[in-house]
Amino acid sequence: MPSQKALVRRPSSRLAEGLVTHVERQPVDAGLAVEQWEAYTEALRTHGWETLEVEPADDCPDSVFVEDVVVVFRNVALITRPGAESRRAETAGVEEAVARLGCSVNWVWEPGTLDGGDVLKIGGTVYVGRGGRTNAAGVQQLRAVFEPLGARVVAVPVSKVLHLKSAVTALPDGTVIGHEPLVDNPSLFPRFLPVPEESGAHVVLLGGGKLLMAASAPKTAELFADLGYEPVLVDISEFEKLEGCVTCLSVRLRELYR
Repeated sequence: MPSQKALVRRPSSRLAEGLVTHVERQPVDAGLAVEQWEAYTEALRTHGWETLEVEPADDCPDSVFVEDVVVVFRNVALITRPGAESRRAETAGVEEAVARLGCSVNWVWEPGTLDGGDVLKIGGTVYVGRGGRTNAAGVQQLRAVFEPLGARVVAVPVSKVLHLKSAVTALPDGTVIGHEPLVDNPSLFPRFLPVPEESGAHVVLLGGGKLLMAASAPKTAELFADLGYEPVLVDISEFEKLEGCVTCLSVRLRELYR
């Protein structure tokens, strides 16, 4: 039976200082962010996921975006080397958490850089975005770790958004979804479904056709409901101001050996 564990990390009190690259900086309400994070983790638990809190990293403003510092395939964890130097201190706590879960741990080494937000897994295919935060050496190192486990690693260009998963994620049937103006090359994916809102491009698969997604994409939620899925909406407005989305607030561990 697949595991249903999700690593999460409480927002830093310095969240408002988080990095922004493709959007204008807006004031972030740290108190509201904590409430939204609690509602997000509650939504995971309500739908059968066990949430495991990584030790908070209060000195790291972006540390709530836990997905960026580790990529897990089967039971092998690759600790990333974030493209933004200011985020590299985030890895220690996450490394400890995945090691405690029994994962085999690997690391991305200099000169490689890799952000977990650039990695989209669809079955045995691992798409990796080559963009602002992930370089060619990072892609090569990810290949070296996951291809021996049976992964098919496909590198795709990312230039219009921060991370690959800022542009695209996938539905349970493997169809890639994205807001077309932000996707470099939709034809690289075997099946691509355009969605009407930028934040509609991000879903977390909760199981049983349920899709965790941002409340800011009501038209896309309607589209998915019409396709027979069940959208579970959460308000993550404060994280969206920092280019965050529903995927980057957790690391879903579905294939841990038990």
